Amino acid sequence: MSQQSLTTKDLRPSTPSPNLFLNDFWERLRLSEPSAASYHLPLYHYQYMCALPRVCRLSPDEDFQLAAALPAVHPIHTEAVTGVVGRAELLSSIFLLAAFLAYTKSTSADHSIVWAPIALTVVLVAAATLCKEQGITVVGICCVHEVFVAQGFTLPMLLDTLRQVLQGKDGFPYAVLQTLLKLIVLVISTLLLVIIRVQVIQSQLPVFTRFDNPAAVSPTPTRQLTFNYLLPVNAWLLLNPSELCCDWTMGTIPLVESLLDLRNLATLVFYTFLGLLAYHSLRYRHSSAKTVIMALSLIVLPFIPASNLFFPVGFVVAERVLYVPSMGFCVLVAHGFKIVSHKGHWKKISWLMIGVLLTTHAVKTFNRNWDWESEYTLFTSALKVNKNNAKLWNNVGHALENQNNYVRALRYFLQATRVQPDDIGAHMNVGRTYKNLNKSKEAEDAYLVAKSLMPQ
Repeated sequence: MSQQSLTTKDLRPSTPSPNLFLNDFWERLRLSEPSAASYHLPLYHYQYMCALPRVCRLSPDEDFQLAAALPAVHPIHTEAVTGVVGRAELLSSIFLLAAFLAYTKSTSADHSIVWAPIALTVVLVAAATLCKEQGITVVGICCVHEVFVAQGFTLPMLLDTLRQVLQGKDGFPYAVLQTLLKLIVLVISTLLLVIIRVQVIQSQLPVFTRFDNPAAVSPTPTRQLTFNYLLPVNAWLLLNPSELCCDWTMGTIPLVESLLDLRNLATLVFYTFLGLLAYHSLRYRHSSAKTVIMALSLIVLPFIPASNLFFPVGFVVAERVLYVPSMGFCVLVAHGFKIVSHKGHWKKISWLMIGVLLTTHAVKTFNRNWDWESEYTLFTSALKVNKNNAKLWNNVGHALENQNNYVRALRYFLQATRVQPDDIGAHMNVGRTYKNLNKSKEAEDAYLVAKSLMPQ
């Protein structure tokens, strides 16, 4: 646990509960006294894993144990489960799944509306949103499930129904009216939650610097190209979580500044693949299409608030925000495995591949947990993946500084100034460390450099 987490007032039970409604999710992590052991217990992850099979059983496919097993060993979950900040992800995810499960019971056997589950859904959506704002996206997931799974519509069917209504040939079918009524009540309730939340924070969005998210303050088209490129980067982390990093800010991912940048091909491939999956799932009404559309809704909708596409966030990439989208990803993997394993000569090969996948993921997750043992191990492991992030060099230096190892700390602080020459904090760190080493002249020079970089 970081020193910042230990000193955060909202982490302490003595803090008044109303304060939790006034701060963002970084501050809403309170449950017990701030001991490392209490925050590293994977209790919420276990609860999430218990709820996940119930969600997977709602899929039109029958054999989805694999979809529930994969998230248990996926390395991308390490940050959310082990890190203190990840508690917001875990709590929000639990309420998100509970809200979705409650909504699926809102239709009785005679196809009439059952209002009690809808009221419970609204309460659970509010709880998920209070834990973290992305919890509100479960409303979209409920809408997708209601229209394309529960009612069995396809996009051509919806467009044809709308065309007939507009032409006056026919009114809305009773089933459609029932669906619209439920969704309208759910959406209006959700909008009221949004309005209340906006009023509480007084319509003020947080301000982020170019060190937190360089693309957010970049001009067009760099900003758009970079943010769109981050989508395949996140998809790759789900597909191949071999190189994980606790901090992706600053220079971790260089900006995409030109249409000629080869990384735009990754963006193009990503959107093409996503478009094909969406086309398949929206055009047909068989069970495979329903499974794919629910998997896509679990991947895309919860990730939208963190995508940077509609409003900037305080990070470039954050593995913890993939906690819920990974569930949809695992459903897709399980669905693909089921299709391949039912093809004679591919059956043994597919079982071998899935066995290797589960084993390698489990080993990676086990080893990754040891990276979070201390600040020093966490940030040194990050430097193995990314050496272009000055914040990581500074953080390792701070960890060594806390051990009074000023000589080694100085080397890391100096490297931070080389990686990011305009990082004022890095030069301040150098000056302070020189002072601790009784090198007054060098300390003064470092402080003067820091001063020259400050805004006039």
